[in-house]
Amino acid sequence: MSLERELKQRSGSKCELSGSDENLAVYIVPDIKENGLKTALYASKSCIEQMDNADLIDPNHWRCLNDSMWSEHDAVKIMAWRMLNRIKADWTQDLLAMMYMEDDVLVLAKASGDGEDEADKLVHRDVNGVVLAHGDAVVLIKDLKVKGSSMVAKQGTAVRNIRLDHENETYIEGRVDGQHIVIITEYVKKI
Repeated sequence: MSLERELKQRSGSKCELSGSDENLAVYIVPDIKENGLKTALYASKSCIEQMDNADLIDPNHWRCLNDSMWSEHDAVKIMAWRMLNRIKADWTQDLLAMMYMEDDVLVLAKASGDGEDEADKLVHRDVNGVVLAHGDAVVLIKDLKVKGSSMVAKQGTAVRNIRLDHENETYIEGRVDGQHIVIITEYVKKI
């Protein structure tokens, strides 16, 4: 049985990433030495163009990864992971935080170098120099006036599930008293 026929059967003649049933073709996952069904997927022309050319990426097109990232097929998971890393939006970071991949599949996904560009080289550190990561919890080390409101975030307030600013290593985001705020890292300590 040909690779294309196997992929058509596996996918139900739909794009394994977007679910589209138009302009489909076999896509071989780049930067992986293995060949065959494990490293190939059936994808729409639109998905293939965006996977091959970062300048053409339409972030809204890739919201389909919310469903396809749970595929049981490694090639689909690998390309979902790679595309989520290329887009760099809050919603993609949320999906990446939820996504589960076996260690060997994650190694294959990272083979392209995705997720290791300049934005990821920013290192966010707390007041003590401890590296902060997406989803960490921090505590405020002094009272902070929140610009644009009368609110004061009190010293000792815990901020859970922080988000990192992808453009500035001195900014993190989090919720304090139900309000989403930006916090300067020199005023927090990792819990």
